[in-house]
Amino acid sequence: MFSKILKVKLLILGGIFIVLQGMTFQIEGAAVSAIILILLTVLYCGWTANKSRLFCWFLGLYTLGHILSYSAWYGPDLHKGDIDYFYYIANILFILAYIFLILKILIKLDYRAVFSKLSIPLFILIVLDVFCVSIVTETAQGVLEFYEYILEYIYNTIIMVLLSLALINYMYRNDIKSMMFLMGSICIAFSEIIQLAYFYVMEDKILGFIYSFFLVVAFIFFYRQSQLEYTGPEMDYSDNHLEA
Repeated sequence: MFSKILKVKLLILGGIFIVLQGMTFQIEGAAVSAIILILLTVLYCGWTANKSRLFCWFLGLYTLGHILSYSAWYGPDLHKGDIDYFYYIANILFILAYIFLILKILIKLDYRAVFSKLSIPLFILIVLDVFCVSIVTETAQGVLEFYEYILEYIYNTIIMVLLSLALINYMYRNDIKSMMFLMGSICIAFSEIIQLAYFYVMEDKILGFIYSFFLVVAFIFFYRQSQLEYTGPEMDYSDNHLEA
């Protein structure tokens, strides 16, 4: 009963977060996002029968990153040449969180089967990842300092690796859990790309609505898949598509 109430509260808070970000109330939005992630972590750790340690680490680090991002609003004013420690630490926490999601995929894959069946899609994805990361990060080159740009490049690389592995995982398994993980990864990638444009190209309210909406939907998918077990792999999916 309590878990159901908590889920309803999370959905309401998710809607509030989207509205706040869309209306450019960034401090309030940062506070609500931190609360949402704390409650989501409590929900997962407290009411999930078969918990994944890697997913717990993902939620914990991602939550800590958002708490730090909120705290940054009350940190000291930065002047030219000052190091924004909140920015670096928060983004490093997000990168580590996504790495735990990546590991969650990697430890479950049969590498021999994946490479033998999906070698061509793997090669194409690697080429696309390099191209996309370079293009997306280039949008912030004139705004960020050198080390901030390097961190942003690594951040975007991790996002694209997560998305590519989620796609490979779905092609390998072809089940509901892997599909939801893929949808969550797609939403995260869209959210991060649009957020980059929002902060460094054009602070438009519509972009604020869109990136926050994708972020909320991504975590809905991630939570839903965390409640399921893999029923794959169904390698026939790959075979049929490769033969076609």
